[in-house]
Amino acid sequence: MFRFANPEYLNLLFVIPVFVVLFIFLFRRKLKLINCFVSKEIHELIIGTKSFYKEIIKFGLFTAALVLLVLALSNPQVGSKMEEVKQVGIDVYILLDVSNSMLAEDIKPNRLSKAKNEISTLIKKLQGDRIGLIIFAGEAFVQFPLTSDYSAANLFLNTVDVNSIPQQGTAIASALKLANSSFDYSNQTNKVIVVITDGEDHEGDIQTEIKTANEKNVLIYTIGMGSPTGAPIPVYDSRGNQVDFKKDNQGNTVLTRLDEQTLQEIAGKGNGKYYLSSSYQNELDLIYKDLATLEKTEFGTKKITDYDDKYYYFLIPAFLLLVVEFFLSERKSLFIDRLFRRYKIKKQKNE
Repeated sequence: MFRFANPEYLNLLFVIPVFVVLFIFLFRRKLKLINCFVSKEIHELIIGTKSFYKEIIKFGLFTAALVLLVLALSNPQVGSKMEEVKQVGIDVYILLDVSNSMLAEDIKPNRLSKAKNEISTLIKKLQGDRIGLIIFAGEAFVQFPLTSDYSAANLFLNTVDVNSIPQQGTAIASALKLANSSFDYSNQTNKVIVVITDGEDHEGDIQTEIKTANEKNVLIYTIGMGSPTGAPIPVYDSRGNQVDFKKDNQGNTVLTRLDEQTLQEIAGKGNGKYYLSSSYQNELDLIYKDLATLEKTEFGTKKITDYDDKYYYFLIPAFLLLVVEFFLSERKSLFIDRLFRRYKIKKQKNE
């Protein structure tokens, strides 16, 4: 198998023809000016020992070296080797509330943005652990299943917003149920659920799902977003400008309040811990440090394709061509002049 590790540098090859055309234009213009101002009889006297043929050769060597350097910069890779790597860690499902109440700005920049930033930071720190994301509002969906592909996880995370689920609500029970059913219990890994929500107006039978998690030795942690005193929910126009706050049917501004009691109860019965989110602290990082004490379990092997770099196949010849170009003088050479003259005569006969 063949590939370029940095194919974007191949775009530099499009500049080479421009150099060639520019050289041809300037070279012909120089010869034309010489013939205009100096007669052929006194060329030897004016030009001396300079060889225009060698000038062409030197430019050809430089151009070839430039092409090889671009190919080396693109880092061609050939072949592949497969190696098996043991993968150990824990399985973590994050349950993220994406209801409209998560837009409240009692935590800066807002509850949802703060939660997403923490999840993104956690993903960057993971080493071997698998992470999955379930988003919920009035219902719950798997945004991405358990994976150790952290780049893909970050891409899916970036697409999450309050419009990801149109049905409003706080279906914590549905999210817990979905997480419990999404774990692969054939792997004897430690399993953890982290619920990030304001807990307001929660729906469903949470106690049953906590009991299911306990039976399967799944730990449940919770992070409370917001403040118990409440905060208004801003309303934005299509341009992202705030135009108002959300109001009820009577025209009163709606305040969304953190339900700490419910979240503390979930964490307590789920054998985990409850954390109150704040603008200056990363609660997910604290949870992950706590989870670091859990035993890491091997849950499989991963085959990794490793490509061998071959850039030096192009770099070494490029260097040699540049050395030859540097030491090649522009003095006339009897052999080269005869070679070019024969080529010129042959070309004229064919025409």
